[in-house]
Amino acid sequence: MLNISSDINKLIHEKSIDPEFPHAPDEWTQQYALDMAQKEGLKMTDEHWEAVRALQTYCAQHEDAAKINPRELHDALDEHFHQQGGLKHLYMLFPKGPIAQGCRLAGLKPPFMAIDMSFGSVS
Repeated sequence: MLNISSDINKLIHEKSIDPEFPHAPDEWTQQYALDMAQKEGLKMTDEHWEAVRALQTYCAQHEDAAKINPRELHDALDEHFHQQGGLKHLYMLFPKGPIAQGCRLAGLKPPFMAIDMSFGSVS
């Protein structure tokens, strides 16, 4: 039997977990978020990073991302950031929408119906 440290295939495929973002998608990095923020004209602050963590945590707690209800996610974010002003505060951080733009920065696929191009989505 091989020791895990001697099996190169297992070492290659083991995900290293960023302690600041324990629920981040496998391919996501902080640099990815910084690059995406720059493309969208945002300067990442501690509050942006907290929103990214909150989105990643929420999505990690819901196994099937396709079944995440955008309204419930909106409400969860509103509650999480209640002390800072809730959704009003989040829309100041993410002018193109805390769910749509926040999910892009967090490396997550936005929930179904969070973006509606026919309705003039703010994403």
